[in-house]
Formats: sequence, C-alpha cells, structure tokens
Amino acid sequence: MGINYLYPDYEVSRNLQRCIACRVCERQCANEVHHYDEELKIMASDESKCVNCHRCVSLCPTRALKIVRTDHTFKANANWTEEVITDVYRQAGTGGVLLASMGTPKNYPVYWDKILINASQVTNPSIDPLREPMETTTFLGQKTAKIQRNPDGSIDTSTTPQLKLNVPVMFSAMSYGSISYNAHKSLALAAQKLGIYYNTGEGGLHEDFYQYGPNTIVQVASGRFGVHPGYLKTGAAIEIKMGQGAKPGIGGHLPGAKIIGDVSRTRMIPEGSDAISPAPHHDIYSIEDLRQLVYTLKEATNYEKPIIVKIAAVHNISAIASGVARSGADIIAIDGFRGGTGAAPARTRDNVGIPIELALASVDRRLREEGIRNNVSIVIGGSIRNSADIVKAIALGADAVYIATSALLALGCHLCRTCHLGRCNWGIATQRPDLVKRLNPEVGSERLVNLITAWNHEIKEMMGGMGINSIEALRGNRLMLRGIGLTEKELQILGILHAGE
Repeated sequence: MGINYLYPDYEVSRNLQRCIACRVCERQCANEVHHYDEELKIMASDESKCVNCHRCVSLCPTRALKIVRTDHTFKANANWTEEVITDVYRQAGTGGVLLASMGTPKNYPVYWDKILINASQVTNPSIDPLREPMETTTFLGQKTAKIQRNPDGSIDTSTTPQLKLNVPVMFSAMSYGSISYNAHKSLALAAQKLGIYYNTGEGGLHEDFYQYGPNTIVQVASGRFGVHPGYLKTGAAIEIKMGQGAKPGIGGHLPGAKIIGDVSRTRMIPEGSDAISPAPHHDIYSIEDLRQLVYTLKEATNYEKPIIVKIAAVHNISAIASGVARSGADIIAIDGFRGGTGAAPARTRDNVGIPIELALASVDRRLREEGIRNNVSIVIGGSIRNSADIVKAIALGADAVYIATSALLALGCHLCRTCHLGRCNWGIATQRPDLVKRLNPEVGSERLVNLITAWNHEIKEMMGGMGINSIEALRGNRLMLRGIGLTEKELQILGILHAGE
C-alpha cells in the first residue's frame, strides 16, 4: 500500500461527557464517518471520510459534536500553498481530473458587495411599501418598441409569448439526476405557489411533474436528454443551453451510478451509462444555426412559448449576446462564473469565465447601443445570494434573476461541495432512496416560499427607499447605484459612478 500524503481537512470534535452513544450520527452519515467501538464502548470517527455536511452536528441530541478545520499545516509558502500541494498529491495518486461541485470558493471580487444603493430624501420622497402599491410583477419576452394600431385605429395589444413572474426570481436549471426527485418536487411546488418558474435542467422532466408544466421551463441541451414533443409542449418556456457559468466551453457529465430507475427513463438512456453532453451542440456552429433551432422549437410548439438561450459569461459576452438577440430568441439567460454545478473540473470552475456583474452591464449597454434591447429580456444567474443582489442586478439591466445555490441552501444544503459523489446527507444531490426521503418536498417547498416571500418584501422596501414603485422603473436605472473600492475601469464597465459623486 502506498503512502497517503493527504491529511483529513476536518476533525470531528466529540465531547465524550455529552455523548450518550445513541448512534444517531452513525445512522445519519452516508459517508460512514462515525462508528461505535464495541471494545471501548464509545463512538469513534474516521475523519478522512468527513465532508463537513453538518448532518451529524444538526441531529446530535446532546450537542456533543462539532466539525472543526484541522490545524495540520504545510510549511508556509505563498506560491506553493496547501491547496496547490494537496491537489498535486491527489492527481499524482489517481491520474484523473479533479472534480468539484457548487460554485468556485476562490477569493475573487464580489462586485455586488462593492455596489451601494441610493436612497431618497427630500426632493424625491421615499415610498412606504406597507401603505402604497409596489409592483414586483415582471414579464419576460420580446417587447414592442412603439405603439402599433389595428386597421380600425385601435391599439394592437397583442404580444409575443411572455412569462409572467410575480417576483423577478426563477429557480435555475438543476437536472433530475444531479438532484433528487424530492428536491425537484420542492422546486416545482414552490414555483407553483409563488407564481414563478423552475427549470428542469438538461435531464428531462419526470412524468410526475408534468402537472407543474405551467410553472416549468424545459431545457434543451447538447445531449438532448429527455427531449421529445410532449416534453417541449408541457413547459411554459423552452431554454436552449449553450453554456454554463461553472464550466464555460465544456459539456456536462452525470456519472452512470446516478443513471438508475426513473432517472434512466426520464433521460431516455440505459441504466448505468454515463450521461455525457458534448461541449457544442453538433447542429449549432453559427448564429444562423442557432436561429434555425430557435425557430424549429417555435414551430414545434406553435409559437406559443418563449425561447430562452442560456450562455456562459465569457470575455466577449456582449458580442455573443448581440448575436443571440438577433437569432429570434425571446430571452437571454447569462450565467456567471460563480454559478454552482453538480460536477465540473475544478480547474475550469475556478479559472474560466467572468463575474456576472460585469457581463450583465456589458450586455445591457451593447444591446441598448444597437437599439435591440427590447428584442429580448435578460435573466442572469451565478451566485445571487440575497434580495440586495437582485435589486442591484435589475438596476444594472436585468429583467429577472435565476437562483440555484441559494434555493438549495433553503432546502438544507450545507455547501459541502461533494454533490458529484451522490451521497448527499440532506437528500438533495443524491439518488439513494434512503437519503432522498430525508427531504420532505412539502417542507422544502414551504422553506423556498418563505425565502422568496421574504426577499420580495425586502425588494419592495429597497425600491420604496429609492422612491421607485415598480420593477420596470428600476430596470437599467444605474443612477441608483454607486461603486465603492472599484477602479475607474470597473466603474466604466459597470456604468456607475463612485460613491460620493
């Protein structure tokens, strides 16, 4: 047996005075960290298996457990850090690509935290959202730029298909297979209750969830998993996935171990086979090709559903978005590099793409300059963490936002970033029946509804403080934003002034 160069990242701190050896931790840990030592008559731990998911900590009846970061260290080196060294050890031992889940943990700038919101004072009084109407309803789709009249002179009020959101938030794409049946049901139920939408991701739609079709966005990705006419007609909108923020430029991969039972049937592939999405769509190599797919999907659904094109935030994002806007798409979804994922090469996740804040500002400005901003709505995602991020995103030019990681956190996710292993102790990123049942969809949906309801209250409060009473008046209103601690170039790209100006 070779030398194990890796020391566990975490240590299980067990207070033996409090521990009653009830073995709850042993039963609840899918990673088999805890076990009962029959000889010593105490609970023991194999810390090399711990992913710091906090399941044992949360359920320990006597609060005898906590997980602490190990203080084991390498000799200090600013270049060859502990993370770099351990990654080399891992790859030298396996010869494989390092996989990672969720968004990048790297300490890149978070521009949301360097943007401040304006507030009204005297000449432009604030609005009290408790006593005056505040409009947070949003419509996504192509908008008419001028008034059109019918032959009899009346105003033509017809529009292209629109998505109506009671709150400018949607649940982003997370496929059935990468997350569990119960997690999907939680999202679907919450979307229905809130009057918003959830996205199936690229894994198709389980037959049980067709009833939520009016609140569902169905996705068409390069692998075409689970795509058929009934699927396309069931959703309220269709999203063509061209890219993903956590892994721009590469395809997807769901391990065969997760392709079992209903996941296999929903994706329409054999059990145990890896679900590999190619990096490109093999029928799309130009904007003209994309336009053909857009109109093929519109034809297939009788022009009754808006078409979304999802792209990753990359360096030439504004030019790409301009082309997408001219392809006939109704909505552009832009995913920033901090976006989460079930599995991605760690190097790609941590080094490819750009922040969503800069991408959004750049795209909104480009489309306005070209006079085609009304041709499409813009939805952005990639680490939307709270209501303030939403307000700032809309002021930078977004029509609405996608959330995924924050939705999973509401369901109980503890961000242990091991989704790709399929042993999620909280029943979210797993297909193991014994783990899936830990997430109650009714409770999960209630928590999601609570989260979005709270955010909606806060959005209204912040808009009222700005003297704005509708999302439409906030959209693209960059005068309401100021930067702090940003360079002149960053301020220029964002299109905002510095605080104090």
